Amino acid sequence: MTGMSAGPTESQHKVSGATPKGVRRRHALASAAADLLVEGGFDAVRHRSVAARAGLPLASTTYYFESLGDLVAAAVDVVGTREIDVMRGRIDDEGKCSKKMESTVDLIVDLLIGPQGGHEQLVARYERFIASARHPELREVQLRLRAQIDDLLTDVLRRSGRTVQEEQLRRLVAVVDGAVVGALSEVDPDPREMARSMLLAVIDIVAPAEQVSAD
Repeated sequence: MTGMSAGPTESQHKVSGATPKGVRRRHALASAAADLLVEGGFDAVRHRSVAARAGLPLASTTYYFESLGDLVAAAVDVVGTREIDVMRGRIDDEGKCSKKMESTVDLIVDLLIGPQGGHEQLVARYERFIASARHPELREVQLRLRAQIDDLLTDVLRRSGRTVQEEQLRRLVAVVDGAVVGALSEVDPDPREMARSMLLAVIDIVAPAEQVSAD
């Protein structure tokens, strides 16, 4: 169109970050939104609060993100990536995985639920799961993050001497998810113990130990 600059358009800046400064600012905003999401849930992520937390002008949130939904999706991506990084660190710290059933279950619970006392973080995580069912932009992010978690769990199970198939892996995760949601609704919730107990009951079914050849 006439009257338009030949330089990069605003939408191009948003998509590519175009400049190192743009990349840094977009990351700062996404990280600030992620912190607010963990602290106060979706209601805490607003243009003004995100800009203030990042120390950037209010207009920057609408310059680097198409909408509030786009900003929230970026925040979910950052939070999920942080959690996966923690999972990878936990696996690295574990070194060689034990083949004892209880040890395998404890490690999986640590990966999927997180540290003791992380109640608010756990609630925020499951709020993200539920929200993704209503918002397509979140669903795409959650599916990508879930695929990475599935890869980590598959690695743990195989290193623990267990066989695992995609369908059965989904059942294993569903058992933990169901236990956590059920426990969170109780008066005195203990989602870790609930998930551990249920996982101990089914792990030999969904991820049986490999048969050792007699040869």
